[in-house]
Amino acid sequence: MPVTFYREVLDAPRGIELVVRFDRVRAEVTDYALVLVVIVGGRFHTVRVYDGAHGRNEMHRYARKLGKQPAEVFHGGTLGEGMRAAKRAIRDGYEEMIDGWL
Repeated sequence: MPVTFYREVLDAPRGIELVVRFDRVRAEVTDYALVLVVIVGGRFHTVRVYDGAHGRNEMHRYARKLGKQPAEVFHGGTLGEGMRAAKRAIRDGYEEMIDGWL
């Protein structure tokens, strides 16, 4: 099962990146994790995670002082559809997500 991993810089001066990992069988996504990170003081901090670890499209918010929050289902489609929706959500809304993390 091929695993794909890459990082996408969203805002280099502010140290904001999207880390993507997904598994697939042929063209079907079988698992994924998209992680929005921000670099503060030379350290990577997780802001939000979208994943398919439990066979459904879930999202975890992180709070700087409280850490990882409970999972919420964010999309009812396939894992591939959820992964694409998560990528759009992060690209379009990362600033608001980071404000919530702060």
